Amino acid sequence: MGARPLAAAVRARMASVSDLEPLIESFDAAAGYLDWARFGPLSPSVRAEMQADAELLGTGRAASIDLVAARVGEARELIAGLMGVPDDEIVLQSSTTIGLAHAMFGLEGTVVVPAQDFPSVRITAHRAAAARGVLSVREIDPPDGIVTVDAIADALTDDVTAVALSVVDFRTGALADLAAIRGAIEGRLLIVDAMQAFGVVDVDWSLADVVAGNGYKWLRAGRGTGFARFSPWARERIAPVLSGISGMSGDATSLGVPAAREGAGAYSIAPSDPLAASRLAASLRELDAVGVAAVADEVQTRARDVFHLADRYDVPVITPRDAHAGIVALAPDDPSTLAAALANHGVTVTARGATIRVSAHVGTGADSLMLLGDALADAAVAGRIVAVDYARDELGAPPDLADGITIEVGGDDMPTAVEGGSPSAFDGSYATDEIVIAVVDGADADADEAATQN
Repeated sequence: MGARPLAAAVRARMASVSDLEPLIESFDAAAGYLDWARFGPLSPSVRAEMQADAELLGTGRAASIDLVAARVGEARELIAGLMGVPDDEIVLQSSTTIGLAHAMFGLEGTVVVPAQDFPSVRITAHRAAAARGVLSVREIDPPDGIVTVDAIADALTDDVTAVALSVVDFRTGALADLAAIRGAIEGRLLIVDAMQAFGVVDVDWSLADVVAGNGYKWLRAGRGTGFARFSPWARERIAPVLSGISGMSGDATSLGVPAAREGAGAYSIAPSDPLAASRLAASLRELDAVGVAAVADEVQTRARDVFHLADRYDVPVITPRDAHAGIVALAPDDPSTLAAALANHGVTVTARGATIRVSAHVGTGADSLMLLGDALADAAVAGRIVAVDYARDELGAPPDLADGITIEVGGDDMPTAVEGGSPSAFDGSYATDEIVIAVVDGADADADEAATQN
């Protein structure tokens, strides 16, 4: 099928990425898994770490419990190192949305958000505005929902205190230009959802004042592994409204209403789950060993493989070619046909409405791309098949010809009956790129069947 030459190229390229080999070899999801933007199957090291720490927690020994609890600090340090910021700017959360909620509920003024962004950004902003009455939300809706610097700049007025958006758009895979946005908004807060970007996009995270992410997709760490970064500038402007027992100074015996803790720890509600921190730390160690830049480069290369296959089979792509990460959003003419072909070939993707989101990771191998190419090829053929009823005399078919006759029609050539019949029965008006299945009319078919039975 059409994916074979590309698969060979992928194998050749993979052989040259020796620095990434340990990470690539750790991917053991089934061939055809191209849905990393929805969920990342847990890595072997994450599974092993989780099981080992669960056993430690099962002993009841204080030393074992303390050892697992130390994973929280380790995960914070690893996140801080990958972001290039001090670890007191990092706090672990149960989800990306919780981190964004801390930012939105503590914010005043006006926040600009994309109208088509993931609900964690826009809905959380609206909920915060309705709850406290000190925040208003201004939505922008640029063409195709892809955020541009100009669209943000046009929405800026003196009352705007913050801009919030996803670094990688979950629908289109478009990658935001954080540096340009940072320059455009000047001293206003920049709040970003890093869910589809962290670990697979080489970006300067210090450009954002609040970064909220999670490890359950591209980091392969499972749910509950959220985290957030609050810069000193953000902490001056965002009140720790949702701060709970783990975000306060003092301890459980403190009376009254203790002040919020120093640093990003103020934006915390309850103590972190040490097993979630254990999974997150295990995944971050793997990432840190190879470097985000190398991973980001390879993820973009795998995405370009998907672009190539889509182009080969004339499937429209809405993901920007010059600004993307691992997500490639397809906009086929017949989404249901392509979705069925992908399912039939064991390819796992996300299909929403008129688009199909394909998301490849560094461990996406030639076998997965081959399955994708085969599915695209099948869908392309299915889209070119038309069933037409003809009488035998129209086809110039001999009396004993089978009822189903395949006729190939292409370019400016006259159609040719592959299984019989006379091409002279057609004129140039039938010249298309379709494959016509000519079905002999019912009356003739019934007569043939009666003659056979007699």
